[in-house]
Amino acid sequence: MTLQIENLTVYYRTLRGDVRALEDTTFQVADHEIMGLAGESGCGKTTLGHSLIILKPPMKYIKGHVALDEQELPIHDMKRMNPFRFKEISLIPQYAMNAMNPTRKIGKMTAELLGSRGVNFDAIRTELMRRLDLVNLPDSVLDMYPIELSGGMKQRMVMVLSTLLNPSLLIADEITSALDVSTQKAVAEMLVEFRNREFVNSMIVVTHDMSILYQIADSIMIMYAGQLAEKASTDVIIHSPRHPYTKLLISSLPEVGVRYTETKLQGIPGKTPLLLDPPVGCRFRDRCPISFEKCMEVPPFMEVEQDHYVACWREF
Repeated sequence: MTLQIENLTVYYRTLRGDVRALEDTTFQVADHEIMGLAGESGCGKTTLGHSLIILKPPMKYIKGHVALDEQELPIHDMKRMNPFRFKEISLIPQYAMNAMNPTRKIGKMTAELLGSRGVNFDAIRTELMRRLDLVNLPDSVLDMYPIELSGGMKQRMVMVLSTLLNPSLLIADEITSALDVSTQKAVAEMLVEFRNREFVNSMIVVTHDMSILYQIADSIMIMYAGQLAEKASTDVIIHSPRHPYTKLLISSLPEVGVRYTETKLQGIPGKTPLLLDPPVGCRFRDRCPISFEKCMEVPPFMEVEQDHYVACWREF
């Protein structure tokens, strides 16, 4: 098992109090698994991803354990986490196109990055060139400044840099959101190729775009208001979801070939709760069409079928 998370809880400190962005999160990511992480904006997707690699203020670690390849990660300690970053766990940030230093040529920046991890640039140059060729980037990009690259080229360059030392776990945070459709497809396919070539062992792909996850993910985990709702194989989540929120989320997506005049898109009624003072019990209960008295208690995230986990009292 690549990644094991148990009861991970992370808040954000604000002047008005703690925002309870991530609570009692427990799940696993298997070897070679690409897990999609989806949900509405503000559900805790990015908080979860970033807490595994760079948990810094205003984020506040509350409790929980994280193990990668059976080794405990000290995510609450920025200094102690440093040896794990880039080598064991790596991140493609949400704004990857702005992640590179604009005052450094890409080759110089790459050498400095590798040097900070005790790796000699010349020793890895051959592999770097091979990976640039794999993502259809010319060797000449190393002599360019980031501003000289297109958005898609920057994205692919950051993908190469983030995986250059073959981390066990890669977190890809909304890496297709600012790209055109054809570039989105190419970047998504590259993620799968990186896994297949064992540049990385496993991935968590954070996105609001379910169509991307349908193409590349082995499993999908759905979050709502800082809590886990459902996790199962991609096919099960898309075609046979069991949590009420997942059902409504999937049903709100447009279908290819279906005209608006025939079937109007339906959103999810209500609003997501404010996490400064979230509702007691299941956080989806005020919007849920099948809620009942028991929903005043927090439902456990339980396995209802093999490899299918749901947090809903109606399933138990």
